[in-house]
Amino acid sequence: MRQTAAIRTNSLSKLSRWSAQNRQLVNALVAVGSAFLCLLLLPTRFPGMTLLGIAPNWLLIWVVAWSVKRTAFQGAAAGVALGLLQDGMTAPHPTHALSLALVGILTARLQKDRYVHEDFISVSLIVFGMTVLAETVTALQFSLFGYNTLAEIWTRHQLIALSSAILSSLWAPVVYFPLNRWWEHIKSLESL
Repeated sequence: MRQTAAIRTNSLSKLSRWSAQNRQLVNALVAVGSAFLCLLLLPTRFPGMTLLGIAPNWLLIWVVAWSVKRTAFQGAAAGVALGLLQDGMTAPHPTHALSLALVGILTARLQKDRYVHEDFISVSLIVFGMTVLAETVTALQFSLFGYNTLAEIWTRHQLIALSSAILSSLWAPVVYFPLNRWWEHIKSLESL
């Protein structure tokens, strides 16, 4: 126990000696690397990780994890950037940038101190609600572009939104916990 605490203290002292520029660079690499990992996980279908053929929305989980402790502008910027990357992997219509930007803005604007205590359950509930919202925005875009009949779109929307929301909220702590720990660690180093 003491040995673990000594190792942690030693690693903290090494990181605190880093210059602010090095910390910002490593922090940026962690943020971009984790977003890139979520982007790569998006098209994968691991056994047991799908529900009715639908997988978790990893980019939405990342945008929520990012936006919980940031401004609405930062949440929107992350949502647009990741949405455009997702559009690059899929068809550009309907765009994912709109729904992920909306998720980033709304997550950042939640009165976190009052309603959200930033634990696993709170973040999972936020991800659940934001997934339903994002899938609804996508369904609205499908109906505006007239790809299918309105009845077909909204029938599939219910299945997709609920399945994606359940899976995304269950997997949200896998993305949120390490990123939140890292960002808290960086913030504590900057306050030294």
